[in-house]
Amino acid sequence: MRVSRSGQAIHLSTGVTVRYVDMGDSAGVSVVLLHAWGESLGCFDRLLPLMPTTIRVLAMDQRGHGGSDKPADAYSLSDFAGDVTAFLDAMGLAATVLVGSSSGGYVAQQVAITSPERVRGLVLVGAPRSLHGRPPFADEVDQLTDPIDRTWVEDSLTWFPRLHDVPEWYIAARVDDGVTTPARVWRQALTGLTEATPPTETGTIRTPTLIIWGERDELLPRSDAGALAAAIPGSRLVVYPDTGHLVLWEQPARVASDLTAFVAACLESEPPTT
Repeated sequence: MRVSRSGQAIHLSTGVTVRYVDMGDSAGVSVVLLHAWGESLGCFDRLLPLMPTTIRVLAMDQRGHGGSDKPADAYSLSDFAGDVTAFLDAMGLAATVLVGSSSGGYVAQQVAITSPERVRGLVLVGAPRSLHGRPPFADEVDQLTDPIDRTWVEDSLTWFPRLHDVPEWYIAARVDDGVTTPARVWRQALTGLTEATPPTETGTIRTPTLIIWGERDELLPRSDAGALAAAIPGSRLVVYPDTGHLVLWEQPARVASDLTAFVAACLESEPPTT
């Protein structure tokens, strides 16, 4: 089943208007999904139908992406994290479980460091411990101009080999995400992410954390996944065999199952309210 990507829009205190979707029981525990650089909330289209309706699941287009505002500048890691906190404020959510895919997990880590009281749990899916440094594809990104060449976006997907079948409609939608992301956003967001101090080097994340890593991730080696797990006390690392960096693309059903179980465990571990 494909989920509608139309969504709603809400203006944040950080000055941007973001598109979002809101599904499930409004009285249930909330989960907020954060997509990767160059994608949109549409990357969760295969995950959302698999989540139980007892959980309130929200996904937002981050600034510069999808249907959200695309300001001329302000694409640092702190800008992205600030939008997440402002989104929680706007939606009336005191705290939530944050789920980040790839660089979305980097943003989620930053929120857990700067606003720990807002994060009930973290699920980091193919997320890095550090993005510091210049990636090998940065030269290509620096040369991008508008309108973004669709062929370039299609070719960029070869940076992340897939070991499982992914529906063509889903891949085409991710290419659409890339085409509609302005060249300046591609560049500035990459710079903002790679120049930031890794969140786990600025503080200690103490919220319950599940780290999901693809065994055949060619972008983030096992040593990186291990370093991330070591940097977050009490975190649990789950390795998906025969899966590449695009864990969410390849294994949405298993991610949904592990996320649902994680949310239940978080609720069980929380002290009862009086």
